[in-house]
Amino acid sequence: MEAQGEKTHSCGTICLKYLLFLFNILFWLAGGAVLAVGVWTMVEKSDYISLLNSSFYSVSAYILIAAGVIVIVTGIIGCCATLKEMKSLLIVYLVLLLCIFLLEIIAGVLAYVTYQELDEELRHNLKVTMQEKYQQPGEESVTQAVDRLQQEFKCCGSHNSSDWRDCVWIQSAENERLVPDSCCKSPSELCGRRDHPSNIYKVEGGCIMKLEEFILSQLYIIGAMGIGIAFLQLVGMMFTCCLYQNLKEDPY
Repeated sequence: MEAQGEKTHSCGTICLKYLLFLFNILFWLAGGAVLAVGVWTMVEKSDYISLLNSSFYSVSAYILIAAGVIVIVTGIIGCCATLKEMKSLLIVYLVLLLCIFLLEIIAGVLAYVTYQELDEELRHNLKVTMQEKYQQPGEESVTQAVDRLQQEFKCCGSHNSSDWRDCVWIQSAENERLVPDSCCKSPSELCGRRDHPSNIYKVEGGCIMKLEEFILSQLYIIGAMGIGIAFLQLVGMMFTCCLYQNLKEDPY
């Protein structure tokens, strides 16, 4: 009878090991997804950094990359601790899970607060940036970012196309355009001389609204991934505690 109870207990420990191992694979994949989003943000959307007088965008991308690496490393530690049944490593793994969980909560609150400030800053600065820095010497990154922004989001100007009337470059004597060529639906050299709605993005809305929608959608994606990882962490912490307790009781 005693032997049978001991055998059942050992089977429970084996089940916990495989459940925790499966969890770590999922956790590792989640870390890879976070890392991929961070790299994609830096590579594909880095042009927009020059439009923001804030390090929020680049810092957020680096945080995602760092978080992805930490989650992957934690997952590897969890796999090693589970397969080798090292109780000391299980404690390290549990502490790492708890720290990441707490950091996620703090990061979530800070992201929400920072976004509210960034939104106000974006509304205030984007128009000025477009009007004062577009096509100016030494501001090539701004020019490139504005052109890409207007083409990618199908918009013209910060709030609307009339914002370009006060642009330093548009008002210069050598310029013949009413808006930049990137405002055109089919961009070509000097197409910005004609600002009719059939030629430019005049009624589609300003770039500020489109950029806000993009940033908000990114935050939703990051938030959803964070909630998913946080749920996995809670499950992982529960499995880790159960396995640690069973390893203490099992006569290995």
